[in-house]
Amino acid sequence: MENAQLEVAGNAALIVVDVQKGFEEEFWGRRNNPDAEGNIAALIDAWQASGRPVVFVRHDSPADSRSPLRVGHAGNAFKDVVEERRGKGSGPELLVTKSVNSAFYGEPDLDAWLKGAGVRQIVIAGIQTNMCNETTARMGGNLGYEVLFPLDAMHTFDLAGPFGWTASAEELSRATAVSLHGGRFAKVVTTAEVLLGAGAV
Repeated sequence: MENAQLEVAGNAALIVVDVQKGFEEEFWGRRNNPDAEGNIAALIDAWQASGRPVVFVRHDSPADSRSPLRVGHAGNAFKDVVEERRGKGSGPELLVTKSVNSAFYGEPDLDAWLKGAGVRQIVIAGIQTNMCNETTARMGGNLGYEVLFPLDAMHTFDLAGPFGWTASAEELSRATAVSLHGGRFAKVVTTAEVLLGAGAV
């Protein structure tokens, strides 16, 4: 890639979206990017080592729903790759719970927390690429944040849509990347670029 080195702010916030055990259930179908969890772990480790803020987001589906992410179900819990890292950093950490796609519509108020800390740049990783990650990125861009979107630190699933159309997880990821980057909602990058820009490699 011929672009100049990515600049990651000293107080850039890493937002780790919905890395929950429920996404391991067959309910969702076939996923892409088996390297997602490893890249998410690398980002969390780098952020915690540098003292940058980390936000862990958990999706709490209603307890009476069939969602594997529902409250009270084992799938609501964070995957081990995230849970074993929570609370281990030297910087600020926040837990946001939500029941919709955007992490900015959760509790506590993510936008208020970020702005209170003077954060202007956010890095989004987690699950799913074209769902909660994309929605959070679009809203972050609308709210005035510089959004970095490391596409290899997330994954999604094959999906059926209208008119008998289907799209593979890879196709959906590419569509999200093109929409966000081309539409200037976010800068779509790689985990390696983010780590380099953050001074972690």
